[in-house]
Amino acid sequence: DPDMPFVPSIPEDQFILVEEGDPAVIPCRTSDPDAQVTLVNSLDKPMYALYDTKQGFIGNFPAGSYTCKTTVKGVEFKSDEFLIYIIRATSQLPVEIEALKTVYKTGETIVVTCVVFDNEVVNLQWNYPGKVKEKGLIKLDDIKVPSQKLVYTLTIPEASVKDTGDYECTARHATKEVKENKKVVITVHDKGFVHLEPQFSPLEAVNLHEVKNFVVDVQ
Repeated sequence: DPDMPFVPSIPEDQFILVEEGDPAVIPCRTSDPDAQVTLVNSLDKPMYALYDTKQGFIGNFPAGSYTCKTTVKGVEFKSDEFLIYIIRATSQLPVEIEALKTVYKTGETIVVTCVVFDNEVVNLQWNYPGKVKEKGLIKLDDIKVPSQKLVYTLTIPEASVKDTGDYECTARHATKEVKENKKVVITVHDKGFVHLEPQFSPLEAVNLHEVKNFVVDVQ
């Protein structure tokens, strides 16, 4: 199609996630397999890479913006802009879940943290009793130093007995079919309770002037 020399791309194709050291494909394909195509970066500088008419340009590209150009009957056409993001990722997906405590009283704030190590981009989902009612605030902290970790914090304000149950986070790798999930059980009581365990009998005798200790274990 001389009026449409580049096959239209979908938005998902324009954002390219690549792990450090891995080759990437910039999918600017032409409707004419014999077209001469040039790849340029954001500074309009030509980039030299292998071109496959069925895939696009293949190579190890720095992070940044790229555009393809071709000429049809003396008229220059440009493709959509493609953005390459270089991510730090391992083939494994180390995940830990942490809770400051696992037993709460009604009205307290539940805090659960899910930490993903050595990966910059993951898809993380929470499952917990209050999710259906969208009860919960999720915050993400991307920590680079001293090592890479993503800290996802789930906060449930004004907890009730209905918030008792499994709190689970599931992390999915950005570029590989790898997932990992962790779970912690949280219990919310209607009110606090104390368990007393006396270390003495219901009736104790003591001599005059005798000093005696009465010990109670409290939980």
